[in-house]
Amino acid sequence: MVYKYDFLVIGSGIAGMSYALKVAHKGKVALICKTTLDEANTKFAQGGVASVTNLLVDNFDKHIEDTMIAGDFISDRAAVEKVVREAPSQIQELVKWGVNFDKKENGEFDLHREGGHSEFRILHHADDTGAEIQRGLMEAVRNNPNIDILEHHFAVEIITQHHLGVRITRRTPDIECYGAYVLNPTTQKIDTYLSKVTLMATGGTGAVYSTTTNPNIATGDGIAMVYRAKGKVKDMEFVQFHPTALYNPDETHPAYLITEAMRGYGGILRLPDGTEFMQKYDERLSLAPRDIVARAIDNEMKIHGLDHVCLDVTHKDPEETKHHFPNIYAKCLSIGIDITKEYIPVVPCAHYMCGGIQVNLDAESSIHRLYAVGECSCTGLHGGNRLASNSLIEAVVYADAAAKHSLHVIDEYEFNEKIPEWNDEGTMSNEEKVLIAQDMKEVNQIMSTYVGIVRSDLRLRRAWERLDLLYEETEDLFKRVKATKDICELRNMINTGYLITRCALERKESRGLHYILDYPKHAYDLKKK
Repeated sequence: MVYKYDFLVIGSGIAGMSYALKVAHKGKVALICKTTLDEANTKFAQGGVASVTNLLVDNFDKHIEDTMIAGDFISDRAAVEKVVREAPSQIQELVKWGVNFDKKENGEFDLHREGGHSEFRILHHADDTGAEIQRGLMEAVRNNPNIDILEHHFAVEIITQHHLGVRITRRTPDIECYGAYVLNPTTQKIDTYLSKVTLMATGGTGAVYSTTTNPNIATGDGIAMVYRAKGKVKDMEFVQFHPTALYNPDETHPAYLITEAMRGYGGILRLPDGTEFMQKYDERLSLAPRDIVARAIDNEMKIHGLDHVCLDVTHKDPEETKHHFPNIYAKCLSIGIDITKEYIPVVPCAHYMCGGIQVNLDAESSIHRLYAVGECSCTGLHGGNRLASNSLIEAVVYADAAAKHSLHVIDEYEFNEKIPEWNDEGTMSNEEKVLIAQDMKEVNQIMSTYVGIVRSDLRLRRAWERLDLLYEETEDLFKRVKATKDICELRNMINTGYLITRCALERKESRGLHYILDYPKHAYDLKKK
């Protein structure tokens, strides 16, 4: 089947939905959801949204400087200024769409502070801000008659001149996107979705690691699709490992996140015997940026042979803790831990991709008519390391930029009627499904073992060689069988792992989230001060 939409949005988190809402008045929108509308990385964001709102103590320059410091000064300053200065107006957009942020009795926003921030500027909804944003946007999207929500649909490839028989290389200057091939769950056929404009908002890459705060669907689909289409990808070596996921071996995809706001609230990192350790690594202690805290925890675990460290809030008022973190309190209690009396066992795990599809200030990718927003994009905001709670605000600011730009140019575009339908010859056997499942586990093991928090050239080259073998095997299989969600996700995971590894090999320095033993940078050296 062939479908035509003015706007094709692939991904249903805060980036995809806010963009859809802003362009729907201009034409028909298809919102492609890999599973259900509510399952996106956005839902799992606990901490909140960073924005300067209390002008009595805070200002844009402070937020800009905090972001540049956290990003190890390789952030694109133009992108940083754009996000920080446009954040307040986008917060008002979210409120207009029905998102509720916690407020004090006097009506002002109740602001949190998180690691790397010099002021209290994190808007939140208890400790489930992402879920509240997702709820508000889903309600608005469902009530918009111009947006067709296509749940359990899976984008397989974006469509370019390549599908018309034109030879495309990474040096081709005028690659254009005409839509995407999308797997229909009911018919198990791949349909053709033609569009005037396509937005990639597929989220992150955490599922390529063994333990992640991301849902299972975070397999790097958008990044892999754009890379295969010869689009530009950047900064993939900068994988943020959240320092404090709940240590629970039975729950790894996703691991339960213990928000950074809990350390902003006064939580102290300790060894299981109660010893503090962050003073050895950074004067900001438990509120140092995430890359420093994650490496410190990783180092302490290795030194002492531990499988976790602890976060302590037992010195705080129990009722206040329950009020600020009701979901974390309930979650920990469900596994037998009363956080008002006991330490929370925590461990770093894959959390956020700072790199991705390279875009400009209008969210345009290197492929014409294709925009990328949210975690799958690389705006330059995060540089070497994302500042806490900058991701959600980046998504809405750049969704707004993409909407404004695409609305301005969409009348110049037509549907490309020459695109051929997908050739779906081939079948899939049960044995091959077993192979796919095993290969996914192998990708997880390779990435976690060799391309984790601390790296070396030897480990990275070993990962490269193993991923290359998996790539050859999987591409051969993909050519012979009927496309399914499982094999497409495996392809994307391998492509994503390859890109992370290749970018890590190319960066001959330790910078931000990329810490490599062969090229240590003295400022971030984990030797005892």
